[in-house]
Amino acid sequence: MKDLEVKDPIPPTKRIHKLVLTGGPCGGKTTGQAHLATFFESLGWKVFRVPETATVLMSGGISFGDLNEEQILDFQEHLVSTMMALEDTYFSMAEKCAQNVLIIADRGTMDASAFISRDAWEKILTKLGLEDIEISDNRYNHIVHMQSAAIGAEKFYTTEDHAARFEGIELARERDNRAMEAWRDHPYVDIIDNRSDFDSKINRLIDLVVKRTGINVGDRFSANSRKVKFVVSGICPDSDFPVKFTDFQVVHHYLHSAQKGFQTRLRKRVRNGRATFTFTVRKPELQGQTVEVKQPISQRDYSNLLAHRDDNHLPIFKTRRSFLYENQQYQLDIYRAPCHSRCKNLILLETFTTSNDDELVDSLPPFLKVKKNVTGDPAFSMYNLSIRSDWEDSAEQFCHRLSSDDEEEEENVYDVRQAHERLVHVSEENTVFDVRRNEKQASESSDSGSSL
Repeated sequence: MKDLEVKDPIPPTKRIHKLVLTGGPCGGKTTGQAHLATFFESLGWKVFRVPETATVLMSGGISFGDLNEEQILDFQEHLVSTMMALEDTYFSMAEKCAQNVLIIADRGTMDASAFISRDAWEKILTKLGLEDIEISDNRYNHIVHMQSAAIGAEKFYTTEDHAARFEGIELARERDNRAMEAWRDHPYVDIIDNRSDFDSKINRLIDLVVKRTGINVGDRFSANSRKVKFVVSGICPDSDFPVKFTDFQVVHHYLHSAQKGFQTRLRKRVRNGRATFTFTVRKPELQGQTVEVKQPISQRDYSNLLAHRDDNHLPIFKTRRSFLYENQQYQLDIYRAPCHSRCKNLILLETFTTSNDDELVDSLPPFLKVKKNVTGDPAFSMYNLSIRSDWEDSAEQFCHRLSSDDEEEEENVYDVRQAHERLVHVSEENTVFDVRRNEKQASESSDSGSSL
């Protein structure tokens, strides 16, 4: 008989990664979801977000604190079955997608066990014909526990950003521990605590998920990674762009904020005719941290919130181009009309890095004309770029930085005229590559002279 030909195994043509975000209240799950979705969508993945089933049910009038023991058991039983039905819908849709898919579940089935005794949980499993391992290990690829701010970041704990959140700080700690205990037997559990600031916490979340999915994005989410921003002078036609990229059409609207020092904005992000919507609140600086809370919203909520747009700010239209170069993720923000004249032809390049400035310049994509590092320069802040009037006519609106200290803010009134000059004349400067090359040549000349 003819021997069968043995071939190397064929890797799967797509990935479906099923992630559960769990943890105590005010742990950053909502903001983490938004950042995860944005990042993976920029890589060409399809992202599905399973809503928190308990919040959906409780928003209809159920108050968990008012339930008696019998009602609690009945609620948890229906919660599990409803949650699995919701998840199964997204799982089925993922199977039919041609592209890679990330499914983010806001809490998973085992979270329901955190609120009842083990005996009660066993009764629910028996009634539904389920087993722990079936609805835990075999159902999800990865569990990430986002620790509540009530543990280690108490000054940031709040119940204001979540309509269904009512827990005091002690109850929040207890529920955080119970949620952690519920998932202890899953083989892939990661816990993100509050040892770092909030931005670093979100970066650690994305870094963990990226590593679990086997994606290489360089040091984008390393602990000491920092965000850097450069001005770029023009780009080549799309057909000549030398690396694979994904373009999104983005529009931002700033909204009126009832709280002094807060910035609120809406984002509509479109790819292939399909839109996602995000609501962002940027809070004043507290203990050296500026916290941005991002929340995915529906198209209906987006339309309703647009009625509160701040007409002192123009909408910002831009194409956001995401691409990888040498295992490093970059984003180009290409500002589009209609816009203020200050934004005409403006292109900004952003990335995250652990490299020093010289190393960073040497590693930037050489096919871009990178003009200047403008990291931290308020002249290139989207908030300031969107101001409707000229900066000199609206100096009080120009934001140097967010601060919770009014006196300190007054001491740092920014010279808007200088900011305008930097913005206008940046295109006349040499590229960072030219500057770096001149510095190297000067250094080499100095070294050769000293050796004579």
